[in-house]
Amino acid sequence: MHSSSISIWFFIGVLLTIYGALILGYGVSEWVTGHYANVQLVHYHAPIWWGAILLALGLFYDLKFKPSPK
Repeated sequence: MHSSSISIWFFIGVLLTIYGALILGYGVSEWVTGHYANVQLVHYHAPIWWGAILLALGLFYDLKFKPSPK
């Protein structure tokens, strides 16, 4: 029986990267087209900020906990 050497943090990083890319893509498309959601403080562009933060955090986890080839 083999012990798994892939950290759970790598998979969390993958999920954060995917979610960050999706949210950032939505925020950029919202900003480019000018069709904003009907919310208060829309001028802060929250999807762009949160998408970028999630994407950066996910990429950090992906690189830090990348499985080593054996």
